[in-house]
Amino acid sequence: MNKCLSADKVVEVGVGRFYLVSNYLLKHTKMNIILTDIKPSHEGIIQDDVTRPQMHLYENARVIYSIRPPGELHSALMDISKKTGAILIIKTLGDEEILTPEKMHLVNYQKAVFHVYP
Repeated sequence: MNKCLSADKVVEVGVGRFYLVSNYLLKHTKMNIILTDIKPSHEGIIQDDVTRPQMHLYENARVIYSIRPPGELHSALMDISKKTGAILIIKTLGDEEILTPEKMHLVNYQKAVFHVYP
């Protein structure tokens, strides 16, 4: 996790109305966090569809993460990660299966389970 704490640019995809993680990161780190969603819930969130991404939003990102994205977006997230070289972190809901063309590493951190690529 130390690598993430020093990241310059981080993008959260599909933030919806769940700001707990991004608010925590903004308060406790020096990250430049970009929030995206297909239907932004406030003006601080940039509208973007990861199936047709605005790649400039992701350029130079060190980390791209998404919390409980629908399975049909997993491959699109991996594609963006591969194109940008950013670390991809997906937090699924419970035992939900990861639907990416390449294997992601399973990471257990305290009581949370994340899928990380590469």
